[in-house]
Amino acid sequence: MSGPIQAHFIAAGKYHDIDFARLEILKLMAEQPRIRATVAMDYANTDRLAECDFLVTYTCDVIPAAAEVAALAAFLERGGRWLALHGTNSILRFLESGLVDAPNEAPALMEMLGSQFVAHPPIGPFTVEVAPVDDPLTRGMTTFEIVDELYLSRPTAPIETLLFTRFTGEATGFVDKDWHDAEVPILYRRKQGRGEIVYCTLGHCRGHYDVAVFTPFWPHPERCGWNYPVYIDLMRRSLAWAAGTLE
Repeated sequence: MSGPIQAHFIAAGKYHDIDFARLEILKLMAEQPRIRATVAMDYANTDRLAECDFLVTYTCDVIPAAAEVAALAAFLERGGRWLALHGTNSILRFLESGLVDAPNEAPALMEMLGSQFVAHPPIGPFTVEVAPVDDPLTRGMTTFEIVDELYLSRPTAPIETLLFTRFTGEATGFVDKDWHDAEVPILYRRKQGRGEIVYCTLGHCRGHYDVAVFTPFWPHPERCGWNYPVYIDLMRRSLAWAAGTLE
């Protein structure tokens, strides 16, 4: 057995039960005893990032500063792996009209990630299909149904899609609300230098007190993909990929 695998985990942001997601992801990391993880609420600890083998982010509307984006790029260039989850690629602006916009305010970050969140329809069921590529992240998986927050994104750079769905309908409440037969990446890879990003858009969660912008008490906590064994398996595979232990 080799030595420890150094990881940095950023869990922070708006409109989600970050405490729940943080705990669940750390529990999955703990299944691999070689992983030694530090946890942060933003991208500021670039010194720690420079020491790490992999980075995990579960955020919403958390945007690194220019120097932090440069540190992320350097991390990937030297061979680091970044597991980006759910809202990592989101910028949200609530307009006077009551609609939500996703402005192009961090182009360098979004180009690095390969996509930028634009909108999502109301939480509901959708079908996830496996792309016809032989990849250890999805090997043996078959089409599955899930109830989650379907993130609709605009492409910002070439990606290799591993899981996807299709969507036609309305993303109620967003500026870009009308979608027709859109192919929506659910899990994808993006190479950067000697490193790589794997992005998974599933895994929404929300507790009673996470959307004060709408209501002081959200009556029905949302766990979405976290309720599904197929999602937990995908997270185990993705963390093993990040740690370099996926076979």
